[in-house]
Amino acid sequence: MSTNFQQQLAFLIKNALAEDIGDGDHSTISSIPPEARGKAVLKIKEDGILAGMAVASYIFPFMEKESVFTAFKKDGESMMYGEKAFEVEAKVHTILQAERLVLNCMQRMSGIATLTHSYVEKLKGYKTRILDTRKTTPNFRLLEKEAVRIGGGVNHRFGLFDMIMLKDNHIDYCGGLEKAINLAHEYVQQKKPGSVTRASLRACSPRRCGNASAITACARCSRCISPSISCSPTMKQMVSLAAF
Repeated sequence: MSTNFQQQLAFLIKNALAEDIGDGDHSTISSIPPEARGKAVLKIKEDGILAGMAVASYIFPFMEKESVFTAFKKDGESMMYGEKAFEVEAKVHTILQAERLVLNCMQRMSGIATLTHSYVEKLKGYKTRILDTRKTTPNFRLLEKEAVRIGGGVNHRFGLFDMIMLKDNHIDYCGGLEKAINLAHEYVQQKKPGSVTRASLRACSPRRCGNASAITACARCSRCISPSISCSPTMKQMVSLAAF
């Protein structure tokens, strides 16, 4: 986990917990002593590709440094119904307040990783690669793209800042493909943002996208790749957290 990734993850976790807990988890506060400790285990409820283990291992100590996280599986491994992914020992307040965030992250990430992996397997033997897009859930792009990577896909640009990608709307508003490319080239020479420059022409037909060669040709044409990896995950209850 890179330093930049950790910083973005910490920001995501902080805001997600604030959104969920607000001024206090009153159900837990009212019924369980603050010093009470407990254990919980993450149970696999469906076959697939596991994703979100590293995130879960970061969330619990983010809330409580003394928590003990024991992993039984790793991100990217195949998971089967009935297996245990991890066990955590911490204050009961920590477990109950972190539970929903951990499950939301792992269920969504595992769904995306599983779907991505299924496409990657179908393309074995070809030079085609599965790329993700910016069509992600707001404020959750970091983990959705990480799930694509875990599933065997390749991360494309993270945002508007790390690649100049001239699509049909840019070309139309600018007044033509050649003009758009020339202006982008001049911009890069002057600003030197460190971005990659690509032009995206949506001239290929969606009817051609049923085979690997067409997908290769249309690798950056969002109209010709369906469904989109990053916005069509299998939203299944793939994992659950159980107290014991």
